[in-house]
Amino acid sequence: MQLHYTVRGAVWVLIYLFFILAPLFALLIGSFPATRDFWTEFSAAIGYSGLAMMGLQFGLTARFRYVTAPWGEDVIYYFHRQISLIAVGLVVAHPLIMFAVQPELFTLPDYDELPWGAVFAFMSLLSLITLVVTALWRTKLKIGYETWHVTHIVLAVAAVTCGLLHMVAWGFYLADPWKRALWICLTILWIGLLLYVRIIKPLILLRRPYRVSEVRRERGDTTTLVMHPDGHPGFRFKPGQFGWLTVYGSPFKITGHPFSFSSSAEIADGQVEMSIRNLGDFTSAIDKAPVGKRVYLDGPYGAFTIGNPADMHVLIAGGIGITPMMSMIRTLADRGDRRPVILFYGSKDWESITFREDLETLRARLDLTTVHVLENAATGWTGERGFITAEMFTRHLPSHYADHEYFICGPDVMMDAIEKALKGLGVPLSKYHSERYSFA
Repeated sequence: MQLHYTVRGAVWVLIYLFFILAPLFALLIGSFPATRDFWTEFSAAIGYSGLAMMGLQFGLTARFRYVTAPWGEDVIYYFHRQISLIAVGLVVAHPLIMFAVQPELFTLPDYDELPWGAVFAFMSLLSLITLVVTALWRTKLKIGYETWHVTHIVLAVAAVTCGLLHMVAWGFYLADPWKRALWICLTILWIGLLLYVRIIKPLILLRRPYRVSEVRRERGDTTTLVMHPDGHPGFRFKPGQFGWLTVYGSPFKITGHPFSFSSSAEIADGQVEMSIRNLGDFTSAIDKAPVGKRVYLDGPYGAFTIGNPADMHVLIAGGIGITPMMSMIRTLADRGDRRPVILFYGSKDWESITFREDLETLRARLDLTTVHVLENAATGWTGERGFITAEMFTRHLPSHYADHEYFICGPDVMMDAIEKALKGLGVPLSKYHSERYSFA
């Protein structure tokens, strides 16, 4: 299975590179415009590359499970953010180089005489800069997730559309019919990806709704939604995976929200559970969802799942990062898997430990050891205090650390520290897995 995913991942990387580099190679074939200096040609080349990267962002966020499976959705979104910054850098460098080699461009004509190519270039650049600023500093600017998501999509479409119109308006490299055909095909591809995400996929989800069958309050200001498929068999998921949930509104609503499944993957009737902590915005209304309400689930996604052979599973959770771990633990219990499982669980205090009683009950069904680490421990607490550290691993784990399989989910700061600690213990990168839900 791992080899299959490796080969599939390599194929998709090659396809991605083809679509990025094809416009550049096309410039080298066929007729050329009047000879220009190297830096002008170089500026045009990186502009084309940046535009191709921008257009393919619609594909990276389209949630094609066959594409994302080798890496996991969180890795794809991380790549999306990083490659977007590279694309923006290329697009911004394009006019800067042009102004440097052709200073006369600073002398612009009157407003009513501005060439349309320049107008579209300015609009594309402005959309891109606004998109990056709102994405990187959304929290500091106090922009709500739903508002940001809608704005992000509008700005992305505007940036790519204006970039294409800028290219057509100047037309230096579109003299050959087949070159025009290349960009027409690329444009159709990008539009097709956008239509798939916003029209076709919602239509599919609309025909496969779920019903809320139970709303269960948990410790730690967390609510579990128990959902059953309505008129269809549902889907099977692997323990640790997640889905995109729409509770209030139809699948055509712009913003869905990603949550891990907290139920066992062995439940046969299609039932799924999601346990959601109140963190404001959308999550504050989850506990008000009425039983019987129709909701929509897009899933499953993610490569954060058990399956590889290991002598034991080490689960490391902080806060609501416990949800995928509960799915793993419940699944192992239902499967009768007797391999040892050690859960390091960081919480604020004893009363806020989500699933505290469930974990105690599950100890009777599998070889589970839970190490609670309390940030604000009460007087008399004899367990671990503070934050999860490498020293705690040495106290609670067998010394052959590299033989275990590690799963980490929680706040980014915690996960960074844990990954560093495992590396210091000699655990190879292939033995630990992280899930980060930073899709904004």
